[in-house]
Amino acid sequence: MIYYKKDTDNIVTLTLDMKGRPRNVINHEIFEAFVPVLEQLKADKKRGALKGVILTSGKKTFLAGGDLDYLYQTNDPAEVFTFCEKMKKFLRDLESPGVAVVAALNGSAIATGFEVALACHHRIAVDDRRIVLGLPEVELGLIPGGGGIVRLMWLLGIEKANHIISSGQLYAPQEALRVGIIDDLAPNHKEMLEMAKDWLLNNKESRRPWDKSGERIPGGSAKDAPVADFIRAEAARLAAKTHHNYPAPQAILNVLSEGSKVDFDTAERIESRYYTQLVMSKQCKNMIKAFWFDSNYIRHGLNRPRGFGKFRPKKVGVIGAGGMMGSGIAYACLRNGLDVVMKDVSKLIAERGREYVRNKLNPLVQSGEMSKTERDQLLQRIITTEDPREFETCDLVIEAVFENAMVKQKVTKEAEVFMDEYSFMASNTVSIPITKLAEVSMRPDNYVGLHFFHPADEVPLVEIVRGARTSEETVARAFDFVKAIKKTPIIVKDDWGFYAARVQNTFILEGITMLKEGYPPALIENLGRQAGMPKGALALADDLGLNLVLNYERQAGEHYGPKYIPHPAVEALDKMLQEFTRPGRNKKAGFYEYTEDGQRHLWPELSTHFGPQLSTFERQELIDRLLISQVLEAVWCMQEGVINSIAAANLGSIYGWGFPAFKGGTIQYIADYGLEAFVARCKYLREKHGSRFRVPKKLEELVKETELVGDLLGMNS
Repeated sequence: MIYYKKDTDNIVTLTLDMKGRPRNVINHEIFEAFVPVLEQLKADKKRGALKGVILTSGKKTFLAGGDLDYLYQTNDPAEVFTFCEKMKKFLRDLESPGVAVVAALNGSAIATGFEVALACHHRIAVDDRRIVLGLPEVELGLIPGGGGIVRLMWLLGIEKANHIISSGQLYAPQEALRVGIIDDLAPNHKEMLEMAKDWLLNNKESRRPWDKSGERIPGGSAKDAPVADFIRAEAARLAAKTHHNYPAPQAILNVLSEGSKVDFDTAERIESRYYTQLVMSKQCKNMIKAFWFDSNYIRHGLNRPRGFGKFRPKKVGVIGAGGMMGSGIAYACLRNGLDVVMKDVSKLIAERGREYVRNKLNPLVQSGEMSKTERDQLLQRIITTEDPREFETCDLVIEAVFENAMVKQKVTKEAEVFMDEYSFMASNTVSIPITKLAEVSMRPDNYVGLHFFHPADEVPLVEIVRGARTSEETVARAFDFVKAIKKTPIIVKDDWGFYAARVQNTFILEGITMLKEGYPPALIENLGRQAGMPKGALALADDLGLNLVLNYERQAGEHYGPKYIPHPAVEALDKMLQEFTRPGRNKKAGFYEYTEDGQRHLWPELSTHFGPQLSTFERQELIDRLLISQVLEAVWCMQEGVINSIAAANLGSIYGWGFPAFKGGTIQYIADYGLEAFVARCKYLREKHGSRFRVPKKLEELVKETELVGDLLGMNS
């Protein structure tokens, strides 16, 4: 568990190595193991036989975070608070043996694991870009609970600490050194330990700044006017950005503000109280469900076709490389170690893709995260061409050309002639059936959809679209490719709109329906953002293009045939397209007007052309309509086999179109709302607004008897 080794200079090296685990983690077991170790250190110090301590790891990582299973399941705030205070006492004991302690970070240290490093007097990391360091708890709706906020405040000041913790960013060692969360870099493990010992022999001070009289927080406390001004401005910015849907960033700011006015130990108790409050919150439970349990479900391949060996792609072809989507796909592949062939109608146009990659890499060079040599080596792994013969050595080829079936089929035929029989072809399409595109394929069993989202190098989701003749092995290989470029793969049926576009469209259509009913357009947009969506429904309609929004609805009509009931929004869409010729942002005329510099504001004539202007409204009902319409469509997708796991439905909704993360995704929303209350609310909305709020039979089955109820209640995670 903890190996204790003392050298002739009375420097003790403590090596963490938990038995039976691939990583060291913070839990009750390690607390108990440290008790006799700390007592021994204090005894050695008292005898004059201790000059310093090096804390390192016997595993590839230094120390991981806490027990998320426990945090998700617990409903006892007193127990959480007690555990939090116990962890803080452990870290206070670690930093107070009477000698300095150095954290020798041989591997990644995140969350509580990095809080242990912060409790050490000096931090040295191996300069390896595979190592990540930091405090990402805010991404799970949490805050650091082991004193990390208070320690970082004392080390860097309130403003810097707030930025680092509230961003949730993980840093490579060089970045970590630049922002000030570590103190030094070592080229390798051996030299790191030597540097740690040298530092200890030359630094006798064992007290931390917060334990010295007269020391101040860098930049001042919240009692000082400039800092108080920053805190007020930051609180206002958070309110505008999150609409109070995400309490963790505000809790971080509160701990910094309140904790800066009191002594260190009182500040730590303040941190514990906010931490406990967040652990008990619905937002935190929902985000842990999505970003831990659901994410692990997909990461471990539980919805990947079974029985096929792992596919390890090395070289990827991209057709349409001169466009934003193709360039983004190429960049994502390069950044994750793959070689790329970028093809377009001419080599000159394909070179635009290389320039896109260069422009994405340049900021990394400027920040010190990457050297010029490394950037140039990456760029050399790109082949630009107009000749499909270059695809001969590719493991897969992705076409990302214009959304036109004839064009896509043409480039597919050209590419497949030269592709290896073991490679596969993928189409990045948003609306054309994969089965239709595969009709011209020489090997339709090796043809699959890979739907990236714009911008492709940033959005972490890819829909894998299984065509009618796509083999299970090809789906499995596509799944492995998406994971290889560090994105989240969800497998969907080749049906209209697939999953993401189909469900997203219900949000857009509901917003347009409200406009038609006479609700002020600004109200519709503001309520959409207050509900947690990244954009209002009308803005999103403009961005996609009203023709595409209408096309998805027409595909729904074809899909359901005689059972189809036209959505109330269709009439308004026809009016915008036919009568007013306002198809969206692409033509700088839609629900919004657009200035030359790209700014937009709502078209002033909307209120004239759509419905009576309603002066009264029920805020929660409108928000429920915007969100529940999406949730119900997601359940329809599960009922129709468009998507087959809760994890995929939840993460697909959050990553794919920005469904509120604090709700945990479309299916977790039902658990958050309460199953019986959700069904009752749908019944009310159906009676008032129509059959689009009808509860699918699948949900009724789930409520009554299926195992999905357990998932909804968080029992089968």
